[in-house]
This record gives sequence, C-alpha cells and structure tokens, in this order.
Amino acid sequence: MTPTDRTTPPDRAPSSPLRRTALTAGALYVLTFVSIPTLTLYGPVHDADYLTSTGSDRPVVLGGVLEMIVALACIGTAVVLYPVVRRQGESRALGFVASRVLEAAGILVGVASLLTLVTLRRSAVGAEGTDIGRALVGFYDSVFLLSQSLLPAVNALLLGSLLYQSRLVPRFLPVLGLIGAPLLVVSVAGIAFGLWDRLSPVAALAAVPIAGWELSLGLYLIVKGFRPSPITADLVHAGAGDPRTAAV
Repeated sequence: MTPTDRTTPPDRAPSSPLRRTALTAGALYVLTFVSIPTLTLYGPVHDADYLTSTGSDRPVVLGGVLEMIVALACIGTAVVLYPVVRRQGESRALGFVASRVLEAAGILVGVASLLTLVTLRRSAVGAEGTDIGRALVGFYDSVFLLSQSLLPAVNALLLGSLLYQSRLVPRFLPVLGLIGAPLLVVSVAGIAFGLWDRLSPVAALAAVPIAGWELSLGLYLIVKGFRPSPITADLVHAGAGDPRTAAV
C-alpha cells in the first residue's frame, strides 16, 4: 500500500536586509512626529507668571519625554539609512549622520533648559526667578529654531539628493524635501531677523513641505520599502543562499 503523500507548506523566504532596513527607517521617521503635542504641552511656559503659578508641570515634563524620543529617533534614522545611502555618496551620507546627531543634541539641550525651568518652579523661587525663567524659555526657543527648524532643511538637502540620484524611492518624495529645504531656510532667516514669529502662519506654511517629505518618506518605506537599484542589488539577494529556499 502506497503511503499518502503529504504536502508540506514551503518555509517563508526570509526578508532581505534591505527590506528590514526600510521598515526600521520608516518606523523611526514616523516616530519623530510623536512630538507634535508639545506645541500645546509647552504652552504654559511662555506665560510670564509660569514660575509662580499653581498648575501642574506634568505637561512640560511629558513634552520633554516626547522630545527625547524624537532625538533618539533622529539618530536612529541616520544610523539605519547610512549603510544604504553611502553607496550613492559616502560624504553626503556621513554629513547626513552628523546633521542628524547635531539636531538630536540640540533637542536634548532644549529639553534640559525646560526641565531646569520646572525644577526652579518646584523650588518655589518666586517672583525673583522670573528673569531666569524667561531666559530659559528664550534659550529653548533659540535652540528649537536651530535644531528643529534649520537642521531639517540640511537633512532634506543631503538625504533628498542621495535618494533622488539613487531612485531608491519615487523621485517626487525627495523633490518635496529639496523644494521645502530653501523655504524652511528663508522662514528661519525671517524669524531670526524679526520679520515674523516662529508660531506665525508664515512659519507654519514654510514647514509643511519638509514635514510632508519626512512623513511620506517614512510611510513609503514602511509600506513599499526601497525600489530596486543597482547600488543595493547585493542586499536584495542576500538571503538567496538560504538552504531552506533551495530546490531539491
């Protein structure tokens, strides 16, 4: 009697290192948008009587935690993407890593200034600490202007040019970043020269293309991954030698 043949479902082929890199980088880019609520959470610190007020300081602390997550995610995006984009241009890829690290450092310095403000408030320094409090808030605003307004434009120019040349993603994505970068630089210059406030409609509109570039890039990498390119062919086929996928 012939034994019944059993069909064993084939093992799933392992995902390529390139696909895993795209998923990780995309998730980290999306994670950088976790700090959006800080626009509301940090609102009270700009009040002149914040140090002497009696409201909770937990929103400011929560905002600091969110920004620390963003700082780590910033570094993560650069570290994860570096092995891929350096194949197109190592100098620009290294510059992107340095710019991202500098952005993260600025974020952490800004958070430290606001946490210092919270410490002063908890110490009940009273009205005599008002000038120090205003200085700390002003320092945070200045650091924010450089780290979270100016450096994203530098990041977009470096990474956008690399992705545009390599065609690892649809070209309209890096084009959005390359267009948004000079707009953001002009916006920062206008704020620095007092032409408009950093929370003005002009500044908000100038930041939209860069925000759209980073969010759309993150979502695309999560959903689609990198497009085929000669510079990453070896990464795509890295799992082809797995004995489980070889024909018998």
